[in-house]
Amino acid sequence: MRKVTQPAAGRRWMLLALVVLIAINLRPFLTAPGPVLTNIVADTGMSYGILALLTLLPIMLMGIGAFAAPGIQTAVGTRRGILAALALLAAGSLLRLIAPGGLSFVLTAGLCGVGVAFIQAVFPGIIKAEFPRSIPAVTGLYSSMLMGGGALGARLTPLIVNRGYPWREALAWLAAPTAVAFCVALFVLSDSRASRPDRPLTGLLLRRPRTYTLTLTFGLVNGGYSSMVAWLASYFQALGWSSAESGDLVALMAVSQAASALVLPILARRSVDRRSWLYLTLLMQAAGFAGLAFLPTATPAFWVGICGAGLGGSFSLAIITALDHLPRPEQAGVLVALMQGGGFLIASLGPFATALLHQLTGSFAAGWIMHLVCVAAVSCLYLRFDPKRYGEAIQLPIQLGGDEHRER
Repeated sequence: MRKVTQPAAGRRWMLLALVVLIAINLRPFLTAPGPVLTNIVADTGMSYGILALLTLLPIMLMGIGAFAAPGIQTAVGTRRGILAALALLAAGSLLRLIAPGGLSFVLTAGLCGVGVAFIQAVFPGIIKAEFPRSIPAVTGLYSSMLMGGGALGARLTPLIVNRGYPWREALAWLAAPTAVAFCVALFVLSDSRASRPDRPLTGLLLRRPRTYTLTLTFGLVNGGYSSMVAWLASYFQALGWSSAESGDLVALMAVSQAASALVLPILARRSVDRRSWLYLTLLMQAAGFAGLAFLPTATPAFWVGICGAGLGGSFSLAIITALDHLPRPEQAGVLVALMQGGGFLIASLGPFATALLHQLTGSFAAGWIMHLVCVAAVSCLYLRFDPKRYGEAIQLPIQLGGDEHRER
């Protein structure tokens, strides 16, 4: 992908609008089924194990796709790749109108996941290249809109169903905002090709422990998000809540994520060391998961909101932290793609592990306790993210930009 110093004013605003429109489409297909799972089960007879695949499969494909995305971006170009990804995302939503259930319904989620995988892998690099002086703010905007899209899906679906429409039509309506994003991308994006992926760099990064530390922390945190998306509504419906009420909780979680994903990177932008802010997100997650596990009916909105804020802030700060490790956009983009690739593979196991614990204990509370343990593990790993040691952690040869990194 070509590197620019800073987009001209008009192009800058168009790109920002595109960031918003694309990001807002990357989560509704995941959050929308949760509030209407009882309707889906009644019509299709899907078990909890199969329902877990609605989240597990697309998130797993997001991980696999992140590894393949740089090569695809080189082969077809950024513009064509994003347009094709948006088309797949829209097709996955539309096909839910005719998917009879079971495997075919899970495959529609997989199709959406393939489209999202490419976009998520290439977008952080695009942001670093196009907005070099505003990386935390634009990354925060991107992450915020991504989480806000989750709120849109969670809130819109039960509203449509409660107006008398079938749940299939409610889920298919999510193709509409994707079509809008497609049209805007068609107009705004230039037909530039990405530079060929730096295979020596990829190989070197895969031999660096820091890559796996970033991957593990990203995966364990987003495993909590995956489980919340998959089972939060069902958890409260088992406690006597209606689909609309539980959908409101999922929407509240996503709104809290969006606000935190936008605000925390802006607050952290003056600090090169992001660890204090990362620990704040872990503290919020710990409070939320503990409340959900042990006192779910006391102040459910608070537990869900504080947990969502922790998850959203952690997502955006994790991307920024990974981008901080390398100075060049194309290099930082490779590191973020690797982090997201392995991270989403780990995160995809969250809903399945929570479903398994539900089968063993009869409650989703065991899953929230599991994620409390994950938060504790991540808190130990975050200690390693000292920016003074980024050069030592990556250790790039001079011919790959190692001298530039050490001069930061």
